[in-house]
Amino acid sequence: MSPIRAGARSRFAGRRFSFLRLVVSLAAFVLVPASVAAVTILPTLPDPVAGTPLEGRWFAAYYDVTLESGEQLARSPLGESAGGAVLAFVVAAADDDCTPTWGKAYSLDEAATTFQLDRRVERMRREGRPLAVSFGGAINTELAAACSSVRELTGAYRTVMDRYGLDVMDLDIEGELLADDAATARRAEAVALLQQERKAAGGAALDVWLTLPVAPQGLTADGLAQVDSLLAAGVDISGVNVMTMNYGTDGTVAPMSTLSIDALQATASQLGDLWSAHGTPLPPGGAWALVGATPMIGQNDVAGEVFTIDDATALQEFAAEHGLARLSMWSLNRDRTCGSNYPELTAVATSCSGIEQAGESFAAILAEGYEGTPSGVPVARTKHELLADDPETSPYPVWSSRSFYSAGVTVVWNGSVYVSKWWNEDGPTPDDPTLDVDGSAWTYLGPVLESDEPFALPTMEAGSYPDWSETTLYDQGDRVLHEGTAYEAKWWSQGKDPSRSVLDRDYSPWKLVTDG
Repeated sequence: MSPIRAGARSRFAGRRFSFLRLVVSLAAFVLVPASVAAVTILPTLPDPVAGTPLEGRWFAAYYDVTLESGEQLARSPLGESAGGAVLAFVVAAADDDCTPTWGKAYSLDEAATTFQLDRRVERMRREGRPLAVSFGGAINTELAAACSSVRELTGAYRTVMDRYGLDVMDLDIEGELLADDAATARRAEAVALLQQERKAAGGAALDVWLTLPVAPQGLTADGLAQVDSLLAAGVDISGVNVMTMNYGTDGTVAPMSTLSIDALQATASQLGDLWSAHGTPLPPGGAWALVGATPMIGQNDVAGEVFTIDDATALQEFAAEHGLARLSMWSLNRDRTCGSNYPELTAVATSCSGIEQAGESFAAILAEGYEGTPSGVPVARTKHELLADDPETSPYPVWSSRSFYSAGVTVVWNGSVYVSKWWNEDGPTPDDPTLDVDGSAWTYLGPVLESDEPFALPTMEAGSYPDWSETTLYDQGDRVLHEGTAYEAKWWSQGKDPSRSVLDRDYSPWKLVTDG
């Protein structure tokens, strides 16, 4: 579900739109004379049932963890809905390296240090907001293809789920991976083993969702084979989430919501047949309780296809009426109108939808009435004992009213971690309860973690550079050591303590040396 560059070959090759099939599908909703010919064109739909109970319906947008780096991503929300967010995508470090990474761009440890992912996950947990993680996606190598054995793959999946304390995994299978029989078999066996481990340990169950491409006529043969493989391996599948996007039309045949509704109806019928073939009982809500839908909001990868606000409303109403278990969207990062400096709206942007949203949010529309959680279990807010702000053990400098802070500087205060939004000094405390988010100079990232390492400045051997002297005149480019840490002069100065640059990057004439 990762957007592709304009002009690139569609990753949904072979899933082209068929006008004839659309006519056949639409014919099911037109009153025709009762005859054998009329009956033969009617699709077999699931029995009309209530679908998923209200408390079990959930919405969680996909959140692309790999898009940004540094402070901008660290300050962005992971999801405000009751269902939280689906973090995307965990893939292999390389084609033959089974190490899990975020989009091959960051190791799990790098994600923790670069944009505070572990801390932000813990914050959401404490605030009672759930998370799921998605493995795979449209690009890079899925772990099932890179890992050489079921044991190795099971370990990779387990590492991710345990690190973030998650109970819901989303398997996003696309492109060539759909037809990779060896990877399919490994994946099914590994996921089955993980569920068995959870059950034996007596802890929370592992919920498994399969996310697949779809056409208006339903799942492809390869997609159905993915579902079949998991069922055959004994995996308890929570549901199948279809990517209601990129159908390959010119955008004029039918609205995106119409094509998506056709796809969902066909998928529900297919899943009912599959569950029956395996002798697996359907949920109490019937086949609809196994179905999820994920549109690509705004401009799709196919140039003529645009999923509008009206499409979102129509899809949500259909989902609510039929009791679909899940709604998602690609992606939370894109849920905004593009700025005026981005003129080519048919080229998919990763940080905006490509359409005028007039202040409306796709997430808010799709989440209407979907107030459950991915696991179906309410996530209780948790209270943890605050850690003392000890400069010797704190992962960042402890905030002080006597210090100067540049934008992007991270501090600790009352057991919580904050990042500054603009240059400030001698202002309110970062956790001042009288200030709203916009009025505070600080953004709350999350709690101090027991796994945090104490903050320490980089040091060099004595003699690497001359020791800083209060009486020496320094020019731009001069390097010094001060208390074992190296600094480089940004402009002419005398008597300016280099250590101030650690927090005040704007006005200090010095900057840290990190290149050795």
